[in-house]
Amino acid sequence: MLLGGAAIARVERTEARSGYLTPGAFDVLAILPAAPRPGDPRAIADRAIFRATRALVGTARWAMATNDVKLAPADMMRDFSCATGIMLTPQIAPRTATLIARASFDTARGTGIAKNFYKRQRPFLIDQGTICQPAADVADSYDYPSGHTTAGWTWATLLAELAPDRATPILARGRAFGESRVVCGVHNASAVEGGRLSASATLTAARDVPAFKADLAAARGEMDALRRDPRTPKPAPAQCSREAALIAQRID
Repeated sequence: MLLGGAAIARVERTEARSGYLTPGAFDVLAILPAAPRPGDPRAIADRAIFRATRALVGTARWAMATNDVKLAPADMMRDFSCATGIMLTPQIAPRTATLIARASFDTARGTGIAKNFYKRQRPFLIDQGTICQPAADVADSYDYPSGHTTAGWTWATLLAELAPDRATPILARGRAFGESRVVCGVHNASAVEGGRLSASATLTAARDVPAFKADLAAARGEMDALRRDPRTPKPAPAQCSREAALIAQRID
């Protein structure tokens, strides 16, 4: 599938400048449960999970968590290629990239509001333990809800809508993407749950926005064409089998 110069320029942007929702149109704080407080049962469970998952340092699941730190569109499309059954790139799927970039603007904004409201510390600042990315990258931001999880669940939800027959592997990869933040040691399990809820609720609020509907229809047509085209590259089966085995490892 060949693209003209205008289409290529369009997908080279790594972030959307606007979403589908106007600021204040949706109140994510009214939807999310409050962040756990020190000593309550959720906080105690979070600390136990953080300590237990340090046993995964250096494993194949740790390597996946390290990979899942990257959020650029090309990285996200690569990470969901096994789940969708085709080698996705922003160059071959610009309409899909545009849809998810704009929706991610909305979901990230909601999660950011909640982070700054709750100001919960990240787990590695409370308990000792190795983390999978430099502490300086995340130490000055907050735990609840998880922004990476919000991003991953936004991708998973929309890709599953574009390829509903692949919903099971796509959503499983989205679940594992969030769990990678627990494996990485930079988010608590409750923050991952909050990130999924924040993404789902915000996407629901965007459903009736005309621009969202138009972009969703365009992306669906693009994805259908790519999946029907025998020339569209497919991911390596061996790689996908290894990934599926890691996704099956539940983190709790």
